Amino acid sequence: MFNALVVTRDEDKKTAASVQSLELDQLPEGNVTVAVEYSTVNYKDGLCIGPGGGLVREYPHVPGIDFAGTVESSDDDRYKEGDKVVLTGWRVGEAHWGGYAQKARVKADWLVPLPQGLTTRQSMAVGTAGLTAMLAVLALENHGLKQQAADGSAVLVTGAAGGVGSVATAILANLGYQVAAVTGRPDTSDYLTGLGASQIVAREEINETTKRPLESETWAGCVDAVGGAMLARVLGQLKYGSSAAAIGLAGGADLPATVIPFLLRGVNLLGIDSVMQPYENRLTAWQRIATDLPLDKLESMVQPATLSDLPQLGKSILKGGVMGRVVVDVNA
Repeated sequence: MFNALVVTRDEDKKTAASVQSLELDQLPEGNVTVAVEYSTVNYKDGLCIGPGGGLVREYPHVPGIDFAGTVESSDDDRYKEGDKVVLTGWRVGEAHWGGYAQKARVKADWLVPLPQGLTTRQSMAVGTAGLTAMLAVLALENHGLKQQAADGSAVLVTGAAGGVGSVATAILANLGYQVAAVTGRPDTSDYLTGLGASQIVAREEINETTKRPLESETWAGCVDAVGGAMLARVLGQLKYGSSAAAIGLAGGADLPATVIPFLLRGVNLLGIDSVMQPYENRLTAWQRIATDLPLDKLESMVQPATLSDLPQLGKSILKGGVMGRVVVDVNA
């Protein structure tokens, strides 16, 4: 028997989430069974737990889009009993049972060995949001970020107080970049400065309505975790030849921009999706996280939680009420 947060749906399509005891034979198919130690709370988790449940294909369902733990059994030669592993992506927690359980059974291809220097808890302090942030930084660097920032121009991070934004801010600052952190919450300024932000930008400044497709060349690049109108505004403020790595859709899927930043400034829009990343990309990103993320700053991002806390946390994250990273100790 093991405990899990199980989401059920009744005939009226109303969902409910509660901690239940399950048997191992109830786990979905997979060739590796993991004793889960930690998971996290992400925006998608809130959607899966919430009343809409639009991301969930079948009920009952165990959410949790990432987890870290120890291999209990494996039919794959790459993993043996006792190995520490991390899983992000592959629609785990949406189409396949996820990390909000003390046991998980998944395909070996979905896992990555835990990098040396990271504990399972630290890996979930980073989690899917942190992996996505690192993938964004790598994409920006592959498109010339170091050259764009060589004159001291700052890298803009939107949604900086959220999970992706927090880790992106810490990574960029640790790599020596000047970071301008965008936030709509003045009370997060000290938090973001502690992560290494050199400048705090009020969200209203970036969201200010303008009809100009181009503005002063300001930013060396951007990690955008918001999307929508904010991303459109940022595109017109990027330096010639620089890039925006777009991650989130919290501001909407529409992009009310023109082609002018792309044609006249050579701006690049880089889409970052951590769900279906090839193994080598995930492994490289996790290894860079272990070396380039200041682990001593991780603790300032972390809020601890248990399985029983998750129904309320799922509601809070959808309302923007969660700052930094929530790490779920599934055995607490």
